[in-house]
Amino acid sequence: MSSDAASQQGDREGASYRLGARNKNAQDRAAIARVKEWVRDRFRLNEDDVVMVNELECSLPGCPPLETVIAFWTEDGQRRHYKVFKPVAEVVEDDLPPSWMKNALIVLDGMGCDCC
Repeated sequence: MSSDAASQQGDREGASYRLGARNKNAQDRAAIARVKEWVRDRFRLNEDDVVMVNELECSLPGCPPLETVIAFWTEDGQRRHYKVFKPVAEVVEDDLPPSWMKNALIVLDGMGCDCC
């Protein structure tokens, strides 16, 4: 493991996240599909662009119990992501950033994001 990877691993050791913390019911699956569609429409994504919507459970102090992480990759190879600090079933279209912020959501190399 490289020293950078070891450093990032060390930074995450105290973190307590659980991805896919519970079984998704039909309502959760419908909410995920709805949010993915909103993301595609808002940022004018191509059908082939990958969109990921996950709900994370966090037990760190000050962290919401459930948060929704949204990431997407576009044909330019750039990954973009953001979080909505509520469960996916409660996310509404107005929770998404405006379309003009698309490039501000790019994850730069070495940014050290643990979420996606």
